[in-house]
Amino acid sequence: MLLAIDVGNSTTSVGLFGPDGELRFLASLDTDSRKTADQISIDLMNLFTLYHFDYRQVTGAILCSVVPPLNFMMQKALTRLLGRPPMVVGPGVRTGLNIRLTVQSQVGADIVANAVAALEKFQPPIVTVDMGTATTVGVISEGRNYEGGLLLPGVGVSLEALSSRAAQLPAISLQHPKALIGKTTEECMRSGIVYGTAGMLDGIIDRIREQFPGKFVTVVATGGNAPVIVKYCRNQIVYDKYLLMHGLWTIYRKNQ
Repeated sequence: MLLAIDVGNSTTSVGLFGPDGELRFLASLDTDSRKTADQISIDLMNLFTLYHFDYRQVTGAILCSVVPPLNFMMQKALTRLLGRPPMVVGPGVRTGLNIRLTVQSQVGADIVANAVAALEKFQPPIVTVDMGTATTVGVISEGRNYEGGLLLPGVGVSLEALSSRAAQLPAISLQHPKALIGKTTEECMRSGIVYGTAGMLDGIIDRIREQFPGKFVTVVATGGNAPVIVKYCRNQIVYDKYLLMHGLWTIYRKNQ
């Protein structure tokens, strides 16, 4: 079995794949860069207990991280728990992507994993949208070329900025708005963030489509905030909760 871990800015996703590539469980932990290797090991062991799997049956691990301060401890914890170091998505790992950035090392490991998974499922050109702490938009052209993308404030970050910088605006959770036009402060904020983000994504997607005249552009979205936002977009967007995890599985297989 393969243990796949994605360390995000807010949440760490932990997935376990069977030998057949089927995702057996997907769990979430808070990302905390203060944790020691022992604490991380205990968290992982508890997840195996919770989902009724034996960590001793894991034959490999792959790590994808956008939180550099946590990388060493995470690798140390996985090596201690599994008896072997994990594969770390980064320079030197085969992905099958042609990264066409000015500085290739600047592309995030999560963006790479999403792109790899998208290419396994769709024909380019492809637009990937990952809606987490930040909203990342990636563009993949024919020839497996990762052309670059856009980075935007995430939905949660925008909500926090709004409530923290405006004295009379409360902190609210991300939920489906009741209507476009709100009748209370909370409803107005919720409509603004949901419809505003959806409209922003639609505008970006439309402009990206213009870069590929005469071609069908597939748009696939993932990330914790995507289920709420995608519903209100006018563009056709495929939602794939497990996109990044399947990307990690594919990358691991490419390097065996």
